[in-house]
Amino acid sequence: MKMSSLVIVIATALPILVFSTAIDAQTDLNKSSNKSRTDIVTKHTTGTFEVKATPLPAENGVGDPKIGRLSLDKKFSGGINGTSKGQMLGYQSDDKSKGGYVAIEQITGTLDGKKGSFALQHHGTMDGSDYVMNVYVVPGSGTGELAGIAGKLTIIMEKGAHSYDFEYTLPASK
Repeated sequence: MKMSSLVIVIATALPILVFSTAIDAQTDLNKSSNKSRTDIVTKHTTGTFEVKATPLPAENGVGDPKIGRLSLDKKFSGGINGTSKGQMLGYQSDDKSKGGYVAIEQITGTLDGKKGSFALQHHGTMDGSDYVMNVYVVPGSGTGELAGIAGKLTIIMEKGAHSYDFEYTLPASK
């Protein structure tokens, strides 16, 4: 076979192979998407929590004095019944109404009667009276009956009290 004939064969076969592979991949994706839609149950729960934030000592040679580190101890009531332990890093600007934080906490107890634990990851900013907080379940952190959990927790602060609104998913029980 001449080189030009080989190029024509490859040029003709390659798009067919790519198209066929793409169809197979899309079929596999649709199968897994359909499965996940039928195996996931969305839930919603609310409640309150108390938080104790304790300043931790600065580490030598790490960060800036405007960056603080805190330990977190929380007690949850409502849909979440349990406690959490965690750590937070925060930055306070010279304008005390501006700053930001990141945190990770591990909650242990029950969620709507299901026993286990899971971790939450926080990312928040404050710009005057404008607060933005994003708190999500860390993928793969669920244990016990909470294995496979995913979701978003909204923190509500009113008159010095803390409450939460938690929308989450769990794999359907078998």
